[in-house]
Amino acid sequence: MNEHDVHTDPGAITELTDAAAHQRTEVAPDGSTVGYKARRTLRIRVEIQRQIRRRRTQLVLGFLVLLPFILALSFELGQASPNRRSGGFVDLATASGINFVVLTLFVSGSFLLPMIVALFFGDTIASEASWSSLKYLLAAPVPRHRLLRQKAIASGLLSLFALALLPAVALAVGVVWYGAGEVVSPTGEAAPFADGVLGVALAVCYIAINLFWVAGLALYLSVSTDAPLGAVGGAVLVSILSQILDQIQPLEDLRNYLPTHYAMAWVDLLSTDVDWSEMTRGTFSALVYGGIFTLLAARRFKTKDITS
Repeated sequence: MNEHDVHTDPGAITELTDAAAHQRTEVAPDGSTVGYKARRTLRIRVEIQRQIRRRRTQLVLGFLVLLPFILALSFELGQASPNRRSGGFVDLATASGINFVVLTLFVSGSFLLPMIVALFFGDTIASEASWSSLKYLLAAPVPRHRLLRQKAIASGLLSLFALALLPAVALAVGVVWYGAGEVVSPTGEAAPFADGVLGVALAVCYIAINLFWVAGLALYLSVSTDAPLGAVGGAVLVSILSQILDQIQPLEDLRNYLPTHYAMAWVDLLSTDVDWSEMTRGTFSALVYGGIFTLLAARRFKTKDITS
């Protein structure tokens, strides 16, 4: 068939047009482009690398490394009677390296740790929306459910790393400054160093589970707003409000339903005879609240308008 035939034969023109269209838009039976695999988009490793390169992640991790040194220095400057073996958490902080770790978790558990979890989860989607890059990620195309899942997994891994980093550095600093002695509880009970390390590890695990509700709430707020500060601040504000309400005695048993009511239940791990009841209730509460907020986030993101 020569060039003249192509331009004059309608059948030839149709044949060439169909071939070109088939080459351009070859699709699989499910409607996706041939060769496209959703599981290859937005890999966890790539997302974590992106998050680690961000300045806010580096500053947060750097501060967690610095905090134990600040606490140790403050005790060195102001401690009148070191190595005390009686009193509260602050008084016992210099009794041993493990006690120093306990104090670090105690002073950071009410605000710092919830704020870090809220930062990683609340900033994850809202920041992409504020940069107007969210619609381009979805146009890559990355399925919505996968984008939200990958972002949440990356935020969870960074949160777990941060929660483990703080006590790990505190343990190293504490052992150097105060030795690897027994862990002493405010009740006067003492346990070997190895038992103390195990107790701290279990405490970190419990804290991570207990903060699941903060992660779920921050993720929900992150998909509901284009302002990262609003998502992070909203989750932190709810946490603070819950802690304030938990201090109001007239609420009585109603306080048991607050998400922060069992936040400090991990201190029971310092006893030789551990009472697991409070931690069990705290775990159940965190999983329920966190699960509800996560489901709401997934539902909200499924229908979110990302074209604006």
